[in-house]
Order: sequence, then structure tokens, then C-alpha cells
Amino acid sequence: MAESVASALESRRHLVVQAGTGTGKTLAYLVPLLASKKRAVIATVTKALQDQLATKDLPHACIALAAHLKRKPTWAVLKGRSNYLCLQRLDEQRDQPSLDFSTRDSRTIDELHHWSNETDDGDLDRYPLVLPANVRRSVTVTTDECPGAARCPRGTECFAEKARKRAADAEIVVVNTHLYGLHLMSDGQILPEHDVVVIDEAHQLEDVISDVASASLSPRRIQNLSATVGAVIADEELCKQFMRSADELAAELISFLDQRIAIESEQGLSDVLGSTRSAAADALAALGAIERGKTIADEPTRQRLLRATVETTRFIDTIDRFLMGGRGVVLFAEGTPERPTLRLSPLQIDHLLRATLWSQHTAILTSATIPRNLTNRIGLSDSETTMLDVGSPFNYEEQGMLYCPVGIADPRNDRRDAAVADELERLIKAAGGRTLALFTTVRAMRLHANTIATRLPFRVLVQDDMPRAALIDSFEREESSCLFATSSFFQGIDIPGRTLSLVVVDKIPFPRPDDPLLEARRETLGKSAFGEIDLPRAATMLAQAAGRLIRNSHDRGVVAVLDPRLANKPYGRELLATMPPFRRSKHFTEVADFLSQALS
Repeated sequence: MAESVASALESRRHLVVQAGTGTGKTLAYLVPLLASKKRAVIATVTKALQDQLATKDLPHACIALAAHLKRKPTWAVLKGRSNYLCLQRLDEQRDQPSLDFSTRDSRTIDELHHWSNETDDGDLDRYPLVLPANVRRSVTVTTDECPGAARCPRGTECFAEKARKRAADAEIVVVNTHLYGLHLMSDGQILPEHDVVVIDEAHQLEDVISDVASASLSPRRIQNLSATVGAVIADEELCKQFMRSADELAAELISFLDQRIAIESEQGLSDVLGSTRSAAADALAALGAIERGKTIADEPTRQRLLRATVETTRFIDTIDRFLMGGRGVVLFAEGTPERPTLRLSPLQIDHLLRATLWSQHTAILTSATIPRNLTNRIGLSDSETTMLDVGSPFNYEEQGMLYCPVGIADPRNDRRDAAVADELERLIKAAGGRTLALFTTVRAMRLHANTIATRLPFRVLVQDDMPRAALIDSFEREESSCLFATSSFFQGIDIPGRTLSLVVVDKIPFPRPDDPLLEARRETLGKSAFGEIDLPRAATMLAQAAGRLIRNSHDRGVVAVLDPRLANKPYGRELLATMPPFRRSKHFTEVADFLSQALS
């Protein structure tokens, strides 16, 4: 893989590499990157991998190569602006605390002020104490709010600006894929110039870019804008107008949840968007009048004015995108009745990536699982791309078993829940706990977690019962425990050893048939939609879930997929082809024997 990366850098030809767990793919792209002296951005979806790159892989690689390269390579981590403490907003909160602050919140502000004098980077992920969400929101700014360093009295000390400066001086910059998407959408204004981009966890690129290229509007966003404007303008009627708009938008969206919307035929929604834009335009005019009048004497109020102006301008731009509509986009409502959101997403992102990424930089894309149609969906042509599968160093046939009980009830069968519960019980008992149980719905996760907790003596940990890091730590420390989770745990979990000896997936993780965006994409593809959208996504998710089991050469265990369609349907062959080549079984007795030997 390292040789192929080096060749791609030299020839400026894109490279897509499937590299299984244990390959050492991070070093395989880091070493040739550092040796090439080319400026590069590494984009990864998970914070865990971002932190691993910054604290382990990059320092080790740079130390190892320094003597050979006769120079000390440099790197930097850059996050979105809202991840850094904003010193100006911190000053404002100390002088005029938010009205909803408790005494404890005020103490947290004092603690943050003390921490601001000690931290080197102001990265709030490194703040040592629990930070309440309302406090975090009050001491950070988004890109839609920040007036820029030149217009801020703390601009020269700004942690976010210092992070950008470090990134501008570094050979390698590590970012979140979402931030890289924002860089592409901003016509290259966020990150420093670079020759190469590495997209790690590349199987998620389409969804991330689609999300970044979308626009969203929610009642809460209107309420937040009202609060931002209200901190500068004492206009009760304007505030009421925003609140009415938020209520009216919520009422409209609830009836459209999980549905596509044709804005031109929905007069009620069009009227709400129009009245909301009118309120925002009134607010922007009032803010402009205050700025032109130069009647603000104190700097904190001036900064609130600048932030309100920037945020209101971006807000109007968002509404205009909704009102404009157009071809190639999908408008739909998502969320819950309590928190509905209106979203506008591109139908495809291949053309966008061709214009902003593939034509501008050499790209190295890698993942443990590369969907077979990835290059087509993201706009990479065969003529400019090299494909490579380097496999894995693990002996999957000896180390693992794939179990599919073909007699279990089909997911559409009324007896399904009882059948899954019984199968889970005997599998977990055979493994002595030590189970990561993955579900495609929250309902199924909680139902079966409660059932197993009453039937077996093992501790059952459930997603969302505690923070993710604490949950994984508890699972890792207590060997006989079981962890029940949903789709966010299908990837990014690295727990080697006996603690994780059994991975159970309740059913093939096909995407929701009623997802409005995927539904629109299916319509454009017609009969080929299942093979082009649903099957590759399910295969990738299933392979990612199976990849949680074998994390080193000593691990042994079982992956159980409690869905007979894996064995009985013709498409099962494609799903199996993406998974690690475990030995396979349909018989529980073989599974029990394998686990007994693996754990002896």
C-alpha cells in the first residue's frame, strides 16, 4: 500500500485502497506522504482517528523518519471554529452573564476563564471538566456568527485563528471530513493550499459531502436568531414575529416528517418561509441602521451587533436557497415532532466533487470497506483512478466464525422479537457475556437489552445510558459485560481481546426505504436502485460491524447475523463477499464449540 501511495503521489493519479483491519494503513499513507515533501490534508470522519493521528501515528512516523529525511516534519490539527473557546464571548459572559445561567453555570464561566490562561490551543474537547451544552454554546461561535479576526478585539489572541495559522505552516494538516467538505463548499477558503488529500474512512465520503452541501432550517434556528438579534435590538414586535415564524414552521413541518416536499405546491410552507425571511430582512435593516448610526459605545455590544449581522445575513441566504429550489435538489422534512427540520440536499454530489476536489488535488482514499460502486457515486473516473485491495494480515478462517441461523424468523414475521431474544440468550450464554450486540433500530436495542438483563446474569450496557467513551471503557474493563448499541457503533470501536468475543447483528442493515433523499435517488436509477444504493450501503455497514471482532492476530470469536436472508436470498452472496472470510456455519452447536475452544 505504501508503494502504491508513493506511486500515486509521483504520477498525480488518484488511488482508492481497501485495507482491512490490522493492515497498518495509517502508516502506509503517512510514510510516503512525509517522504514526498508534498503538502497534504488528511480528512477522517471520527474524532478517535483524528486524535490517534495527532497523538500517536504522526509523532511516531515523524520521529522515525526525521534522520532519513534530514528535516523535522511538521503537522497540525484543525477543527471547526465552534470547537475552540471564543475569548471575546467568554469576556462578554463574565461581564454580562446569560439570563438563563445558574450559579453553577457562572462558576463554570470563571473556571473557563482560568483555563483560557493555561491552555495552548483552546480546544474545548480537551477541557478537563464537564461543560454544559448551554455554557459551551455561549462561549463559542460558529462560522455563521464570527465577524472575523480583523473586526474582533480579541482577534490577535483567537484560538481558532491560531489553529489556522499553525495549519498554514504545517506540511500535514489533520481535519474532520466535514470540515474538509466546508472547505470545498467555500471555494477553498478554510484550509491552506495543499497538493494531496487523504480521505480516511472513505466509505462515508458521499454522505458527509451530501450533508455539508445541504441547507437546513428549524424552529430552533429561528429562535436562536431571535435571541442573537434581541441581544442588540430591543424590539418586542420583531421578537414576537420570529417566535410566530418558529411556531408556524414547526406546525407545517410536523405534517411532512420523513416526506419530500414540492415547495411550489405547498403554499402554507412558502408563506411561512416568506414571512420568516421578511422578519430577518427587518432585523438586518435595523442592525444596519444601528451600525451606520455609530451609537454603540461599548465593545461587547458592538461585537454582538457584528455577530448578529453575520448570522442574519447567512440566515437569509439559507431561506433564499429553499425558496429558489431548482433541479438536482431534494427538499424534505426530518427529525421528530418535537424537533423538526427542513432540509435541502443535492440529489447527487459527483459533479460537485469533480469540480472542487478531483480536478484540483491528488487524492488517496482508503477504508477497511470500499463499496463496489464508490468511485462512480463520488465522480471518480476509471481513467484517472487506481484501485487496490491489500487485504488483511489476519487469518480470519482460523480466528473467526460467521453464524447465520437460517431457521430464525424473517424480520417481517410476527414471531421475530421472540425468536431474536431466544437466539441472543443462547449465544451470549455460550460466550459468557463478552458481546457487542448491534441493532438497526433503537426499539429493538432497548427491547432485547431489557430481555437479556432479566434472563442472564451478565451486566448489560446500553447506548445512551452513559457517554460513549465511558460506555466503551466500562465494557472493556468488565470482561463478562454486554454492550447493546445501534448504527453509530457499527464502526469506530476498537476493543481487542476476550472482552469482545461475540458480535451480533440483529438484521441486514439496509437503509430505510422511506428516507426522502435516498427515495429520490432510487427514482432516478429505476430498477437498478437496489443494486446501486441499498445493497452497497447494507454491505458496507455489515462489513464494518463484522470488523469489530478481530482486531489483532490473537483475537478469536463469532459474528452472528440473525437474518435468514443472508443465507437464503440471491443478494446474500454480495453481502458475504464484502465481509471478512470467516469460516461459516448455520448450526448453533458448531458456534458453541468454537466459542468454548476460543475462550478456554
